[in-house]
Amino acid sequence: MVISISSWNRYIGLKADYSASLAMQRYKSGQMTFREAIDAALKNFFLGKLTYFYWNSGEEMAPTIGAPRGTHLVRKLPVSGPTYVFPGDVVVLRDPMKSHNNYLVRRLAGIGGYEMVSKDEKEVPFVLGKNQFWVLSDNENLKPKEANDSRNFGPVLMANIVGRVIYSMRTAEDHGPVQNSSNSGMKADSEVLEVELDLDQMTKIHLGKD
Repeated sequence: MVISISSWNRYIGLKADYSASLAMQRYKSGQMTFREAIDAALKNFFLGKLTYFYWNSGEEMAPTIGAPRGTHLVRKLPVSGPTYVFPGDVVVLRDPMKSHNNYLVRRLAGIGGYEMVSKDEKEVPFVLGKNQFWVLSDNENLKPKEANDSRNFGPVLMANIVGRVIYSMRTAEDHGPVQNSSNSGMKADSEVLEVELDLDQMTKIHLGKD
């Protein structure tokens, strides 16, 4: 695959932004000295990637992504916040009902400041806090407890979002980019896909889970 110079330049810019933002976050939190942060940023820029593969099972996100199982390409986030994820994005988040190493794929439905209104007239509307978000399953045929989303476990801290799903493989023959919210965000994601998407490797991972 031939990558255009303009796409490559934009990809380099995205990678530099990610590497610098991640390093500065760790420096400001006291995890690294300034020198260590600079070294980490350079190492990540030259050796790291902006994506990783994630495999999950379940009907909660059907028909948007793979069901009952799917393999996804997830774009990493240096920090969780409204400048990197947007309402309407399909995100990977830490499962609030299980251990720290369990994750869910859900659609981001609301962020801090959003008023959440239920179809149930008995439920009182409320406003999400500054660092909270609300996620929903895409499968409208599931009841809230079956969907295992914010209707079940409530608001979740923004820091629990770890990535945005940008490509999904439902089967080895059925795969493609995920429809997220922001046109500008999807444009940037498409440039990441142009450089980092490896369908051969993704297919091997997917078939290996069968």
